[in-house]
Amino acid sequence: MKLKKNIATSEAGLIFNPGSGDSFSVNNTGADILVMLKDNKSQQDILNLLSAKYDVDNTQLEKDMDDFISQLTDYNLLEN
Repeated sequence: MKLKKNIATSEAGLIFNPGSGDSFSVNNTGADILVMLKDNKSQQDILNLLSAKYDVDNTQLEKDMDDFISQLTDYNLLEN
């Protein structure tokens, strides 16, 4: 799982898709996930890093991560 190469992101959580002209904003956790996706981290690596950084139930974290990845997929921001 990886962000498409043409997708622009900022550390503040802004996402821009130049192919569609769409832009999005995500919270701090979403911004952390984007950085890790750009670094080619696996979903399990991302879950482990987020679990260590945030005080959150692992089951809830996995659900939230799946929802976030689903949204990125819906907006055509991830490579196939």
